[in-house]
Amino acid sequence: MKRHTTFLAAAFLVLASGSLSPVVAQQTFQSFICADGARFTAAFLKYDPRQAHLQIDGKAVTLRKRFALTGTRYTGRGITLTMNKKGTFLRHGKRGVTSCTAS
Repeated sequence: MKRHTTFLAAAFLVLASGSLSPVVAQQTFQSFICADGARFTAAFLKYDPRQAHLQIDGKAVTLRKRFALTGTRYTGRGITLTMNKKGTFLRHGKRGVTSCTAS
């Protein structure tokens, strides 16, 4: 919990400063809400395009980019994140595939 609070405080300071450092400007954070009630935040870093970093169920998980015929697909630790023209889909453990929307 302390780490989460520290992260939020650091994020607030960066946003409040008004000027973004080059490293912060190269990051994309996106929050998602899924049809089954799951919530997660994904970070896509420009300097690390082969991975997606997720915060899901209170844990940080790094997913590696995998081959996909259409769109992009990331997998790791029993989690699959697929993003294509049809939308964003999450498979988390044995829960099955669920559609997600950006929040």
